[in-house]
Amino acid sequence: MKTKIGIIGLAIGLAFVTLACGGNSQDGQAGETAAIMTTGNPAIDGLSAEISENPNDAGLYAERGRLFYENDGFDEAIRDLNKALTLDSTNVDYMHLLADVYLDYFQSRRALKTMERAAELYPERIPTLLKLSEFQLILKQYEGSMKTIDRILKIDPQSADAYFMFGMNFKERGDTVRAINSFQKAVEFNSDLVDGWIQLGQLYAAIGDPLAMRYFDNAIRVAPENIYALHSRADYLSDVGNLAEAVEMYRRISRIDPQYEEAYFNSGLIYMDLDSIEQARRQFDIAIKTSPTHIRAYYYRGLAQEMLGNTAAAKADYEQALRMAPNYEKAQEALDRIKGAG
Repeated sequence: MKTKIGIIGLAIGLAFVTLACGGNSQDGQAGETAAIMTTGNPAIDGLSAEISENPNDAGLYAERGRLFYENDGFDEAIRDLNKALTLDSTNVDYMHLLADVYLDYFQSRRALKTMERAAELYPERIPTLLKLSEFQLILKQYEGSMKTIDRILKIDPQSADAYFMFGMNFKERGDTVRAINSFQKAVEFNSDLVDGWIQLGQLYAAIGDPLAMRYFDNAIRVAPENIYALHSRADYLSDVGNLAEAVEMYRRISRIDPQYEEAYFNSGLIYMDLDSIEQARRQFDIAIKTSPTHIRAYYYRGLAQEMLGNTAAAKADYEQALRMAPNYEKAQEALDRIKGAG
């Protein structure tokens, strides 16, 4: 995946991503990749020119495929990477990238088969086995994922990443105790495994254990500018009622990454709880400017506007939220309320 599936991407994505098992395009293998494709992208077009002069250079096709992928040219990326593999059939890096493209393009079966093929060719390559176990987990093939992890531990019994993947499997299956045990084993073997500390913090927070804060603090100690670690700690502070500290944590996130809209949005929600409506409105406004498609930010900015007596502005925000999400019940109720009051 573009945002690499990896440990942290997996931790975030499992709660939100549902992947189709089929595909919505042809597999990209039919037909020869054109030697020259004029796209207007100088990097891609430059590679096309090189390919026309070196049509059997697998690396050129792979690099062009990567660039197509980064620019949402999924069909072109698949064609190029398959061409690269035709020329260099055992290149594991090409297989990993092709699997990512398939997965992002909702062709999950092909993604999994590509990783299974890579694992067959490189049965003791731990990064490949880890990636296969991640794909299996995302596709809810828990038994397959666990068996792949067992293969890793036979190669390296102290693999922190393998124990992390055990933890993710147990977490997804609702086995909190074994998930915690697995994540603790992971951080024992690698105390710098920030994602392991975050997962432990979230699991302890979910059961109401104040040890959660210690784990979030460990994550931030390991990676002081890790947005996910900071966000997780801020969420926990908010949940336990330390609202001022939570707002400060979101400010810290915004200083590190001014484009991270959720920091503004969540700050706005806290200001609403504190009855600081104008401050809330400002935070929602920044969230919208940072991410113009943030539907909930329009709704909550509208709510703040309504509470401030700015009825016309509130109506405009509710209508915008409904344009983007016609079934957004809260926005519709709010719009009806305003119309009824008028």
